[in-house]
Formats: sequence, structure tokens, C-alpha cells
Amino acid sequence: MSGIRVLELGNYIAAPTAGRLLADFGADVIKVERPAGGDELRRWRLVDGDTSLLYRTINRGKRSVTVDLRSDVGRKIALELAAQCDVVLENFRPGTLERWGLGPDDLKAVKPDIVLVRISAYGQNGPYRDRPGFGAIAEAVGGLRELTGDADRLPARTGVSLADSVAGLYAVIGAVMCLLRKEGGTVDVALHEAVFSLTESLLPDYEAFGVRRERLGGRMEGVAPSNAYACADGTVIIAGNGDSIFRRFMGVIGRPDLADDPLLASNDGRWARRDELDFAIGQWTRQHDIAFVLNALEDAGVPAGRIYQASDIARDPQYRARGMVQRFDVPGLDSPVGFPGVVPRIDDETAEIRSLGPDLGAHTREVLGGLLDFTADQIDGLYAEEVL
Repeated sequence: MSGIRVLELGNYIAAPTAGRLLADFGADVIKVERPAGGDELRRWRLVDGDTSLLYRTINRGKRSVTVDLRSDVGRKIALELAAQCDVVLENFRPGTLERWGLGPDDLKAVKPDIVLVRISAYGQNGPYRDRPGFGAIAEAVGGLRELTGDADRLPARTGVSLADSVAGLYAVIGAVMCLLRKEGGTVDVALHEAVFSLTESLLPDYEAFGVRRERLGGRMEGVAPSNAYACADGTVIIAGNGDSIFRRFMGVIGRPDLADDPLLASNDGRWARRDELDFAIGQWTRQHDIAFVLNALEDAGVPAGRIYQASDIARDPQYRARGMVQRFDVPGLDSPVGFPGVVPRIDDETAEIRSLGPDLGAHTREVLGGLLDFTADQIDGLYAEEVL
């Protein structure tokens, strides 16, 4: 993406995730933030200092500029910056950019082939267009929340901002497609649609056969055996649901009778007897520690893994070998901190993170002076007027 310049007007996670991905691969991403406080993500999960490591992660590789987009002068600056950019990212409620005089027509007037990427809760049209919404709501409306957790409890949420992150991925796909056709365009990503796209055959199965998926805890509908199993010293995940894998798996746990049972030769039969299989597997895993279980299954070619915590990722040799934990000095901390690496690897190389998310307004003078030819006195005056 070297040579591509991006103007990010987003807040929180969705649009900034798209900006992060573009920056990871070389795009010059200029993040516009409010002069007072900046992106609210700066204070989410804040442990110390004035900028959270969540912000540093999501906004890595970017330049931060403070501009009051609600002011006439701020609007003019934003349009001047857009004229120098290939892509504009935003995740405000529909109509917000238009009210600020920064809508699609305004942007195209200064850059006819601009790519405008818009992320919102429900998209830019439809009866829900004006409803507010965050990722948690999108996971519910998108059909995922009903599938997550145990059947006898309220639906659970994954431990990350899944809807926002997936929407950010789709936003990048849309931006790159528009850049490839070299005509500009508008990309419209709805959070709930991004989530819905992950639900596989949820809707087709219902409409064709009346199947209503339910929460299954650690299991996956129609797939067996695949679950979490208790060992003597912890828990492992084992996915022994392939036909040939299942036979090898049953050999490892000493159950050739199950391996040779013709009713268990296919996944349908195994799903029907999932409780019996999970009981047999659990009997074996509880007799051994995690290391023994994983070694035995690896030797037999059965997919299995330890449930990692952050400490496991930090010292794991596979992450290290592929450059997926990259360490940086963080202001106020005595030792380097590990951050997630860049995905995907290209040509057998992992891209290096250029910088962590910047301090608020760290590049305002650099960007306005370098791209828009503002003088130092002009910039000082805008600071005095609280436009910057």
C-alpha cells in the first residue's frame, strides 16, 4: 500500500481497525481526532498514563492530527486533506459527515476518484439506518450472540470487539477493490451484516429445513467430537471430527471399539452420539496431564491445543518464529511490550510495525505544514482558536 494516503475520520475500533490494516502494509494513514481528548479509545482499558495500549495497538503506524471537524475552518482543513488522499475512512452515524459538509458529494468535489469507506451499525440505508449501535448490538442482530455460550445460560459474548474488527476487515477489502478499479466509489459496511456473514448456513438451514441453531457451549453444531476436555492439570481443545482423524483419535484413547463402529464412521453418526464420545474422551484426558495428552495426539496427527493465555502467547516459539509478537518501548514503562504482529505474511516475510498509536496531535504540524503548506504562524493561530 506504499504510495496510498488515507484520511481516517473514525473513532473507537471499526474504522480505526481498517486504518491499522492499511497502515500495516505501507499506507500513509492520517488520523483526525478531536482537539480535546481525541479518540475515546485512548481511555478504554487505560491502566496508566493518558493513552491506553488498546489505542496504541489499533492505531499503530498512523499520524495523529487534531482538527475540530464541527468548525468551518476545521471542515475546510479536512477537505484540503481529503484532496491529498486516496481513501477516507469514517464510522460515524449515517448523516453525520453530511451535516458537517464532508459528505460524499463534498469529498468528490475536491477529489473525484476518492474512495469513501463508511462503517455504521446498520448501513447507510434501510429502516434501521438512523439507529445507534455498537458491536455488541451487531453481534446480537447479526445472529452470532444466540449461538455463543451454554444453552442453560444467557447468550455470552466473545472477549474481543469481534463485530468491529470484522467490519474493519470488510472495509479494507472494499477500499482495495475500489482502488483497483481506479474510479473511486463508496464502500458501505454495516456492523450487523459483517457479523451475519460469519454465521455460515444459519439462515439457509432454517429456511430450508426449519433448523434452529442453539447454543452448545464448547461444541459446534453438527461437528463431533470437537470440544474442550479436562486434563489432570488443566484443559485442552481437541478437534477429532475428521473421519480418518477420528479413527486415529480413538486408537490413542484406547477405544478401538468406537473406531471400528460403522455408525461412527461419518460425522452425522458421531454427532448423534456426541455425549457418549465426549464422555469416553474425558475419561482418558482426566487421567493424564496436558503435556502427555498433546504429545500423544500430535504423534497420531489429531488436532489439539492448549488454551492459551497472554503469558503463553508471549513465550510461544511459533509466534516468535513468524514475527507475530513485536516488542516496542512504551512511554512510562521500563521494558519493551509485545504487540500483535502483522497478518498476513507476504513472500515469506512479516511486515514490521512502523510505530505504535501516536500521542494526540503528534503530527499536526508535520501534516499541515508538509501537505497543506501551512506556515508555523498559521498553525499557531489555529491552535489559539482551538480549531486544532
